[in-house]
Amino acid sequence: MPSTTLDPMRAVYPSLAGRRIFISGGATGIGEAMVEAFAQQGCQVAFIDIAAEASALLADRVAKQGHLKPWWRQCDVRSVGDLQAAIHEAAQELGDFHVLVNNVASDDRHQLLDVSPDYWDERMAINQRPAFFSIQAVVPGMKRMGGGSIINLGSTGWQNKAGGYPGYAVAKSSVNGLTRGLAKELGGLGIRINTVSPGWVMTVRQMKLWLTPEGEQEIARNQCLAERLQPQDIAAMALFLASDDARMCTAQEFVVDGGWT
Repeated sequence: MPSTTLDPMRAVYPSLAGRRIFISGGATGIGEAMVEAFAQQGCQVAFIDIAAEASALLADRVAKQGHLKPWWRQCDVRSVGDLQAAIHEAAQELGDFHVLVNNVASDDRHQLLDVSPDYWDERMAINQRPAFFSIQAVVPGMKRMGGGSIINLGSTGWQNKAGGYPGYAVAKSSVNGLTRGLAKELGGLGIRINTVSPGWVMTVRQMKLWLTPEGEQEIARNQCLAERLQPQDIAAMALFLASDDARMCTAQEFVVDGGWT
């Protein structure tokens, strides 16, 4: 029977040792798992998040585990100026980034008839816009280094026609367009860009806010694999795509959903 204990260090990627990684939305959930996973590979991780207390606790925990202490800043990604300033500040202190992970997102529920133009813009400002402007900020540094890897976090929710968050669905469906629309241009600079689309990952937030007995039944009915998706499962795919083992992978979507989609 498969183990229910997930080990975030399933594989070691020698090419990642010493590389600099920038992650948006890194304090909790999938982002937290990725911060820890990259740190365990010997990377220097930088991350931003609006949750200052959780960010500080994560950075301290990683350092206490004997890894390089992550650089972090509190940042509201709805401000493009603040977002790009944080990336530039981190690069000035640590060096240009080899890897960018566009993870930040908010899947707050909302209904079609309740969405105002202001609320729509706010959903895009969190779930869509930061990825593009983070890429814009890191590409000059990747160009100086001769290459890099960009990992955009998508979602299978819109692909499975899940309801309850049309603004989020629109934003996440655009991630593949961003990935494929930039792949050729960035490929000429030696930069790979891919999408990782998680299924229903059992983060603390998901279990607290959205997981119901009916949701458990839906998972059991739709996933091909019985185990519940964990943040570390998404981090494992990000590690691969960041590494030289994925050197010829670009313009692709990698789905990690237990076989649901």
